[in-house]
Amino acid sequence: MDYRALKDLVRHGEGSQLEFKLKSNHPEKIIREMVAFANTEGGILLIGVGDDKSVQGLKYADEDEYLLVRALEKFCFPAISYTLERISIPGEREVLMFRVPRSPSRPHYIVPDPQKPEEKKAYVRVADKSVQASKEVREILKGERDARNIRFSYGDKERMLMKHLGEHDRITVDLFASVAGISRKIASRTLVLLVLANVLEVHPNEVMDYFTSRAA
Repeated sequence: MDYRALKDLVRHGEGSQLEFKLKSNHPEKIIREMVAFANTEGGILLIGVGDDKSVQGLKYADEDEYLLVRALEKFCFPAISYTLERISIPGEREVLMFRVPRSPSRPHYIVPDPQKPEEKKAYVRVADKSVQASKEVREILKGERDARNIRFSYGDKERMLMKHLGEHDRITVDLFASVAGISRKIASRTLVLLVLANVLEVHPNEVMDYFTSRAA
């Protein structure tokens, strides 16, 4: 990609598949964006571009590239696929462009401390933000990866769920548990199965996920 094509790309602004970072400070945080892209629909991460769409570039791109590649190797599990391109801009500076495809090995995690793998966190892309994936979203990613045939029985709790969604536009795990008089664990499992069966759609959210009818 040349400088002109880069400016055209940046002009679109950040979104579900495009993220800007001015510097590579705190690389372990920057790679969350790449993990989120891999766990969702893929995307492009530009290092050397500000949130205001200013293309400032990096003076020492070699150092920035080294830090980010090392962070990917150290904190990301399983490893994600990506391509890296360096784009020259005026002023003897460069922009690093990471292209991350949607991964067939989802979910990918950030593991802040290799000695504490239980503290791993997955991220997904929602609009122009990368948000931490809930337990339900992680289970959905695993189910989509395994591509197994999903079967479920349409019982009382499912009827109550669809009745609620016929009267309201959304439902959460906790609300479903309350409406159906079931445990949160069963409510969670039921909603995950219905998403994998293409009956419902999950909407990850920074505060609380919600679910809607697939037809909605």
